[in-house]
Amino acid sequence: MHPTALRFQERAAAQGLAATPVELSDSTRTAEEAAAAVGCKLGQIVKSVVLLDEAGQPVLCLCAGDRRVDLERVGGGVRMARGKEVKEATGYAIGGVPPVGHDRPLRTVVDASLQRFRTVWCAAGTPHAVCEVEMEALLRAIPGAEIRDVTG
Repeated sequence: MHPTALRFQERAAAQGLAATPVELSDSTRTAEEAAAAVGCKLGQIVKSVVLLDEAGQPVLCLCAGDRRVDLERVGGGVRMARGKEVKEATGYAIGGVPPVGHDRPLRTVVDASLQRFRTVWCAAGTPHAVCEVEMEALLRAIPGAEIRDVTG
């Protein structure tokens, strides 16, 4: 297994989330690719979108794969982070950013529509690694997560 996926697995476990990365030959860089690769509904894919607020602080927005983040609904004058900013904020490259296990704690906003699923699929550190987790367990692993409608 890729060392970055192993690092994610260890960090997730430290946060109380049992997550076993699965490495796929197909890319999981986009929600559509990930859903096709694992055979789940598009909405079950958790997109980890890294934003920066007006003060330049990172905000992680977890969004269902069949939805789009509305920056105004997130609030705080957020903008999309660029590739280098994503890596600096999380320790992971775009396409592999997991919902937990980052280099530092991040303010996290969770799209309320994800709660319609019992299990979801998340990036697990690389564009080819994913893991299936129970939605309730994921929320427990993110202390202080803001759960609300952030899609438009």
